[in-house]
Formats: sequence, structure tokens, C-alpha cells
Amino acid sequence: QHTETAPLPSYDEVLVCSPDTEEEEVELLVRRALSAGSQDQKIYCLLGADKLVYKVSKQLESHFFRLVQFSGITNYRFFIFCNAKAHNSYVITAFDAYKVTFPSCSMTEIQTYLKTQLQVPTGAAPVAQAFEEPHQQNVKFVFSERAGMGE
Repeated sequence: QHTETAPLPSYDEVLVCSPDTEEEEVELLVRRALSAGSQDQKIYCLLGADKLVYKVSKQLESHFFRLVQFSGITNYRFFIFCNAKAHNSYVITAFDAYKVTFPSCSMTEIQTYLKTQLQVPTGAAPVAQAFEEPHQQNVKFVFSERAGMGE
């Protein structure tokens, strides 16, 4: 459903995949998406799932289909985003029956939506003001070799 006011997914709803993504990370997101409390309007997303190594891709398939079968939940919201050109991806093959084409939006529509969603609210917490820029966007990426360790 395309709406201009729908919020972006929160940090606990998204896993950005790489060849280093571990099975436990993928399993945790699948469990969140297919748990009894998953119907609370959250949308769980695996981004770049075509980058998962074969072993992790196989485990994703296994966990997903096992939980779908045994959880009894039918109205989950779980999206797996893959590069359509990644023809050698196990994930694309395993979930081919569920494949849908992403609706096309113009670059202007996407930019307008993101500008609306990424505004620092008036009276924002000091942490948001630390990254204040002329456009008042409050999203910055911080990369760390050892996240949570202050490095």
C-alpha cells in the first residue's frame, strides 16, 4: 500500500545483509516477523538478501518455512529485498514463488517522501541537534568495527 504518510521501518524491523551477516541475525528477524506479536503493524525487512552466503541463505529458507508451518500466523509482514540482477542468489531461487516486482516511483517522489519522513521535529532531543544541517534531516550512518564498544 503506497501512502505518503506511512512511516519508515524502525531499527528493529530492518536487517541490512552482507556476506558477513550471520545466521543468528537472520533467524532473529524471521522470528520477530512470524511471532505471535508480529501483527502490531510492524513491517520486517531483509535488505540485500542476495548478498547472504549460501549457508545463511539455506538457514533463512529453513527458519522461514518452519516458522510459517508451525506458527499458524497468516498475516505477517515480512519482505525480502534482492537485486533482480543477482541471478545466482539462493534466496531468489528459494523464495521465487513469493516474488513481486517493486512498484516504480520517480526519483522525485522518493526524495519528497524521504524529506518528509526524515525531518528533525521541533524541540528535538539534543542528540538529533548534534547532526543538525541546513535541511534538518536527522539520519546519519555511523560505522564501527566494534559496535557498542565505543570504538
